[in-house]
Amino acid sequence: MDTQIVFGVDVSKHKSNIAIVINGKVVDEFKITHTRDGFKRLDDALNHFKNPQVIFESSGVYSRTLRAFLQRNNWSYTEINPLAAKKDMDSFRHNKNDQLDAVALAQAMNQHHYAPTFQEQQIYSELRDMERSYQEFNEDIVRAKNRLHQKLQITFPEIEKFMSTTDSALYWHVVQQFSHPDLVLELTIADLSASLLNATPKNMSVLRATALAERLRNLALNSAPAVRKDAYAVTAVKQLAQEVERISEHKAEIIQQMETLAKSLPEFEILQSIPGFGVKTTVCVIAELGDIRRFHSANAINAYIGIDLIQYQSGDFEMAQHIRKRGNAYARKILFKTILNMISTSKYHPSNVSVAYEQKKQSSSAIRTKKIAIAAMSRLIRTIYHLIKYNELYDSKMFLAEL
Repeated sequence: MDTQIVFGVDVSKHKSNIAIVINGKVVDEFKITHTRDGFKRLDDALNHFKNPQVIFESSGVYSRTLRAFLQRNNWSYTEINPLAAKKDMDSFRHNKNDQLDAVALAQAMNQHHYAPTFQEQQIYSELRDMERSYQEFNEDIVRAKNRLHQKLQITFPEIEKFMSTTDSALYWHVVQQFSHPDLVLELTIADLSASLLNATPKNMSVLRATALAERLRNLALNSAPAVRKDAYAVTAVKQLAQEVERISEHKAEIIQQMETLAKSLPEFEILQSIPGFGVKTTVCVIAELGDIRRFHSANAINAYIGIDLIQYQSGDFEMAQHIRKRGNAYARKILFKTILNMISTSKYHPSNVSVAYEQKKQSSSAIRTKKIAIAAMSRLIRTIYHLIKYNELYDSKMFLAEL
């Protein structure tokens, strides 16, 4: 029988507990810090054995340092999901602490023989970090917009009706410069028009600028603010508007950087060929799903993002099937929005996903938009998996013919 050497690693914030188990027997235990000296000690211990196996739980940012060390030094490892680890370890672990967890992880490897974790190229990790920052900026901008809305209700609420969209440079210029109606009424139409012309990066006609200036003045004339123009709330509006504009610029920069990076990957062009996939959708999907070639099936991707179905039945009671929601919530959110994009563009750019969505919606007696969208997500994942696995561009005729 081959000797099985397992390093069980229980990862915590600044250190890790290591247990070396040979053929099910603990032969050594020690601790390391997540420093050069600590990882040097682990590397020396690994080099004492031939083909050692390393197993640790995925613990977010804390396990990334260990993972990076193992990858740099070309050590094979198994990074196990904490839920799977708990399930497999509880059968023989009666107590829980960091030292025992390291041993239990090694014993679980001995018992279940997990496959080594697929090691993605560094580019996927970089894209994921950028995409997570993009999502954080999204959360920041929502909070800033909510606060801005509250402040505008006492300074100049009518200004929110100035333009149909609030995501333009012109709108944010107007909010910053004219956060109180008195600031508008101090200027003539000609001065307001000139201010609008200077604010927009696009070529706006004088006629258009004049019309917008008159609209802004009419809104100001009809406004009854709760504070004077020198109130602190007016200053707060300007600051919040600047913050929203700053975050919007950062978001645009991140997407541009992600596009530059992702263009080197073959799946970038493949995903771009799918109707409804723009640059932002493409790079975000790549970032969250990573290297799709590591999955053995489309159903495995469903489980990864948490849209695999679960069923509960006990006696005569049977619960309706619902998705598990245990998985990558960011990927789930992005793919859900992707489905909505594909549906909105389906009139001119139909796809097998959007057509199947519409067919299901028309045949359904109840309005279950979200459930139908989840089913469409599963179909989209199967489509993406097929295209990337066989390195094919999307062919509308082929996929629509299958419906």
